[in-house]
Amino acid sequence: MSEVIRFYSVTDAHGWCSNFAPYPIKLGGRTWPTSEHYFQALKFAAPEDQEAIRQARTPMLAARMGRDRKRKLRRDWESTKVSVMREAVRAKFTQHEDLSRLLLDTGDARLVEHTDQDDYWGDGGDGSGKNMLGRILMEIREELRAR
Repeated sequence: MSEVIRFYSVTDAHGWCSNFAPYPIKLGGRTWPTSEHYFQALKFAAPEDQEAIRQARTPMLAARMGRDRKRKLRRDWESTKVSVMREAVRAKFTQHEDLSRLLLDTGDARLVEHTDQDDYWGDGGDGSGKNMLGRILMEIREELRAR
């Protein structure tokens, strides 16, 4: 049984795994304050919605704006959200060498976003969730290892 590393808050030991961690990424010709900003902005087709979220002062605010259904969600969001998340996480861990090292240093540990707030990206708090963010992190770790 391999080690399990749980993360959620940016203040945790493995807080750098969180999309709220303050590591800017460059994607689509723009710089995004966090991977959370990028992910939330890409939910919307309208460039002005994307830019408003990119400009959000905090990742929490970006997340809140991303949940605002007064903005028009892009039609293909459900089918593209995992690849958008993968793109954001890959950018974060390939554009920051220190993060790349930290991720590789987790070895073969299972990475789990531990939260009862989310049973899709996280573990649902009780392990019943899909843990998609953790899975993507482990996937990117494999890519980094293969380099």
